[in-house]
Amino acid sequence: MKVVAAVRRLVRHANPFVFIPALWPQRNLVAQLTWREVTGRYRSSVLGLFWSFATPLVTLALYTFVFGIVFRARWPGSATGNLAEFGLMLFAGMTAFAVFNECLTRSATLVSASPNYVKKVVFPLEVLPVSVVGAALFHACISVLVLTFARQIVLGSMSWTVMFVPIVLLPMVLLSLGLSWLLASLGVFFRDLVHTVTLVSQALMLTTPIFYAAEVVPEPFRTVVGYNPLTPIVENMRRVSVMGLLPDWEGLALSIVIGLLVLCAGHAWFAATKPAFADVI
Repeated sequence: MKVVAAVRRLVRHANPFVFIPALWPQRNLVAQLTWREVTGRYRSSVLGLFWSFATPLVTLALYTFVFGIVFRARWPGSATGNLAEFGLMLFAGMTAFAVFNECLTRSATLVSASPNYVKKVVFPLEVLPVSVVGAALFHACISVLVLTFARQIVLGSMSWTVMFVPIVLLPMVLLSLGLSWLLASLGVFFRDLVHTVTLVSQALMLTTPIFYAAEVVPEPFRTVVGYNPLTPIVENMRRVSVMGLLPDWEGLALSIVIGLLVLCAGHAWFAATKPAFADVI
């Protein structure tokens, strides 16, 4: 009977129609924690939130210089083939990946770095990863605004397909939140996880077609890149924000399904291991 009860609890924790509505009453707390995540990064700086605009612009300029001028790279199949459009392609991929990367690198220490939330007060620990994802989306929105105005300057128009950006980023949000729950839990039991996550993040950045187009990767490595769940998300981001094309609906649907599976598995693991947090921290 205990096994049956445990399985039922696990299934309930993995059911998005159960755990997502359960987060709704915590929306005000999530909003407060998200804003704290956003402002906390620049709390001691003079320019404050201005860095949210300056950082993507400087990053765009640096990567465009290195890959576009030093390595003389150009994006295959681009409308103009010039350096500025190459920078837009690069920036679109970086914007999508930044959501995932920020959540991945922050999650491993979320719970272990907050012992007061675990031991001293009744606190819904599930909202910590949600706030990190919310902060990552805040910075992504700023980057999308920068990208949209940059496209207007470079290509002379704003494409209506940019309206699909939230849909294109949905699977990235699902993946990021599911992995954030998983890593936040594992980080409590394995303190070296943060170093592993840093290496994995760097490997994913280089094996995701951010700085290059997937079609230029030689076989058999192109197949490996194709199996990367981030690849269709990054490519769809470029399609709708820079190229003015509709999303690849098949790839988008597959990404959403994978994201939902990761989301459910991540929450189920977090909920199942949460009772043991206080014994470890």
